[in-house]
Amino acid sequence: MKSDKELGFWMSTALVVGNVIGMGIFMLPASLAPYGYTALAGWGITVLGMAVLARVFARLAREFPNADGPYVYIRENVGDAPAFLAIWCYWVSLWVTNAALAIGVVGYFVAVFPALQSVSPAVLALSMIWLFVGVCLFGARMGGGVQILTTVLKLLPMVAIILLGLWVFLAEPSAYTRSPPTSTWTLKDLMAASTIALYAMLGIESATIPAGRVKDPERTIPRATLAGTFLTAAIYVAVSAIAISLIPQDQLAKSSAPFVDLLDRYMGHANGRWLALFVVVSGLGALNGWTLLVGELTSSMAAHGVMPRSLGKLNRHGAPAIALIVTAVLASAMVLMNYSKSLVEGFTFLTLVVTAANLPLYFFCAIALAVYWKKGGRAASTDMLVLGVIGTLYSVFAFIGIGKEPFVWSLVLAAAGLPLYLWMRARHGRSP
Repeated sequence: MKSDKELGFWMSTALVVGNVIGMGIFMLPASLAPYGYTALAGWGITVLGMAVLARVFARLAREFPNADGPYVYIRENVGDAPAFLAIWCYWVSLWVTNAALAIGVVGYFVAVFPALQSVSPAVLALSMIWLFVGVCLFGARMGGGVQILTTVLKLLPMVAIILLGLWVFLAEPSAYTRSPPTSTWTLKDLMAASTIALYAMLGIESATIPAGRVKDPERTIPRATLAGTFLTAAIYVAVSAIAISLIPQDQLAKSSAPFVDLLDRYMGHANGRWLALFVVVSGLGALNGWTLLVGELTSSMAAHGVMPRSLGKLNRHGAPAIALIVTAVLASAMVLMNYSKSLVEGFTFLTLVVTAANLPLYFFCAIALAVYWKKGGRAASTDMLVLGVIGTLYSVFAFIGIGKEPFVWSLVLAAAGLPLYLWMRARHGRSP
């Protein structure tokens, strides 16, 4: 069997960038268009909040270098039950994310390869899910290598948009003031815009999940988490600002492919198909990364006794084969359920569930860092308390901003995991 330590700095950073940049960014400018320049302020809040949370994860990884990811961070500082509920909700969000990505990629995939229009969209989505299960069955090194390749490719259209924005600024600076957004600033719109942007930033914790596979985790995980978060945030803000400034607000809000419209406007038509190809690569790269993570997380939960031990078994490549197959079955079931809705409705519903399910992990990890400071950890500097408090407040802000329905979904997901927690506790005769 190969060494467990298969993920270095570049693979870990690619995991963060590749998982954060999925399908959301390609629709985000249209979603944020109704809020005008308020959207950029919302982006500012989201970037600051997620930067703090990235620092929280980085600091926890540094203080607990031998811990097997966020479950241990929370369990050691907040308790067994909060740790289970947070990681359970997060675990659900991972295989739901895979279903959402597969559904989202299908539309662009058919645009790139029109000959596949006769194939059922559900079949295409399921094929994508199981393709990357096959990749990850060959181990974390194989999955990490695919992640680096797809991350580089998915950054190319983002770089193209940024270069286009700079070219327009130098050649025709008046284009940025020709049709400015007319929306007024309100607190309600600010909160709405910031929570819409939040979905696109989910995944900053990616480097901490396969902690047991990371080389020199005390240094690699914090560096990869911060580098991936800040690189992604810079790209997101830049491309969103360019789209909001250069496309009239009413047109942008109705656009089904904002960046295609931007390229067509300034570089001529027939660019859409090429951009759709990169959208497919972006979605597939994220699907690969999340498949890798959900397998590692399931295996870790089994190792800690909060899931059946059989889910933690590794194949000869060091991959959690049973965990990968079980979570792929769950994602496949979610795909089939949501093809009873329209493509957009299904994707929107799944992203709603994913966002709600991520917040408990962020909330309890921030609390864990503050509690660790109070305990007087090995280097209990004041910045731990500051990061913990701000991270907790931002998580609460996100819960409020996201609305009632997603909050209810997070409660439903937490309640759904309680029977498993009680069953595993009864089997072990103690808390898992």
